Amino acid sequence: MVSRVMTVAPIGFDGSIVEVEGDATKALPSLQIVGLGNKAIDEAKERVRSAINNSFLEFPKKRITINLAPAELPKDGAHYDLPIALAILCISGQLHQKELDGSVFAGELALDGNLRPIKGAINITQKAKQSGYKYIYLPISNAEQACLVNEITIFGVESIKQLYLHLKQEILIPPYVSTKCKRSQDGRQTPSPLLDDIKGQEQAKRALIIAAAGHHNILLSGTPGAGKTMLAKALSNLLPALSTEEQIAATKIHSFCGKVSGEIIDRRPFRSPHHTASIVSMVGGGGHPKPGEISLAHTGVLFLDELPEYPRSTLEALRQPLEDKKIDVSRANTHVTYPADFMLVATMNPCPCGYFGDKSKECSCTSTQILAYQKRLSGPLLDRIDLIVQVSRVSNESLFNTESLNDVQHVTAVCKIRNALNIQKQRYSDCVYYNSSLSNRDLRKYASLSDEARKLLITAADRLKLSARGYFKIIKVARTIADLAGEETISTEHISEALQYRS
Repeated sequence: MVSRVMTVAPIGFDGSIVEVEGDATKALPSLQIVGLGNKAIDEAKERVRSAINNSFLEFPKKRITINLAPAELPKDGAHYDLPIALAILCISGQLHQKELDGSVFAGELALDGNLRPIKGAINITQKAKQSGYKYIYLPISNAEQACLVNEITIFGVESIKQLYLHLKQEILIPPYVSTKCKRSQDGRQTPSPLLDDIKGQEQAKRALIIAAAGHHNILLSGTPGAGKTMLAKALSNLLPALSTEEQIAATKIHSFCGKVSGEIIDRRPFRSPHHTASIVSMVGGGGHPKPGEISLAHTGVLFLDELPEYPRSTLEALRQPLEDKKIDVSRANTHVTYPADFMLVATMNPCPCGYFGDKSKECSCTSTQILAYQKRLSGPLLDRIDLIVQVSRVSNESLFNTESLNDVQHVTAVCKIRNALNIQKQRYSDCVYYNSSLSNRDLRKYASLSDEARKLLITAADRLKLSARGYFKIIKVARTIADLAGEETISTEHISEALQYRS
């Protein structure tokens, strides 16, 4: 008799259903696992054997063959231990096939039969739900994370013996109920400053509010010590809380990388890779392609401090995900797609020494050095940045001014951003979520300009020699400015402010 146990291979962002088949014949006792498994799966033989024996169950003394189908799909991870063990118990007659049908199983076995937490639990759960399964059995440590997925019953299992008794209807395991106590802040800079902690920089603060309200990319340029990094980090406190769908997406990506096991990502990621990071660590890859920093920043912020210091190849790799909100990772035998819908927040100095244009300190760079430094950023990359803000140094006497140390400014900004996002949510219920994601066709439908605003935009575009992308980005930013003001039609005032943020 051939037994069949269902599990999931968390490959890519979605995953694939895997059928674990088991068969036994009369021959010298052995256990063979086929189906393109890696070293961890090959070592599952000894873990499964010890776990079954130490759980007072019988390991059959036959030639056992386990097949992981489809055979051409690469299998990786220790979560196949549990379905392999159940397939063996089924072919030995200790379990019946009908007791395993309609459910998905995943878990790593310890030698004593207990279940250890696994990577990608939420990926496995969501794929099981999408494939029509109603029940899933996971290690108890992963159950809280899996509860983010609705419309599927989750059972948190502590050991294979406990699961065996449950399947035999002797001691039932109650469905897991979320306690919402395990949370993770992975990728987030804490503590983050508030707008009130930053002295001066009113234009930069205004640009941050616009960026948060419309999900726009922003570049802060200025001299060292002007507060660029502090401004960038303050952005994370302006963004709204993650929705349930966004929590699932963020947790899936971090779980797939092993960043979290049973926790939930409930705050927007804030990723800040160093400028020495390789291109693979940024976009993703490897023998079994994993997400990079731009995918780990999905639903959150990707902060690149001192943007010109990053390798040219790394910066140019950002162009496609900034446009498409996803990244395609192709290798010899694998092609996966990961989401990459993030806000890019970058900072830079105006020159190598950092003091070009500073009023209090003289720049020591030559014109050739300044030009070469600024040319490290290509035109196409800058064209994809919605807001470019010049940040000047704040006077020393205003740095210790404590009169405005309160949360009124920050709270007011958060309320304005929330209202603008609610307007966008109601307006774009059938297509996108943010003004920055509008297509050119959507702009004609949702971004109506007054006659005076249209004339001003055309005149400015001709004088500034804006590209088509830059032209439409000004309209998107103006649409956000109008939403912050609670106005439906884009006026000359909104276009004028949007034009201030173009290089």
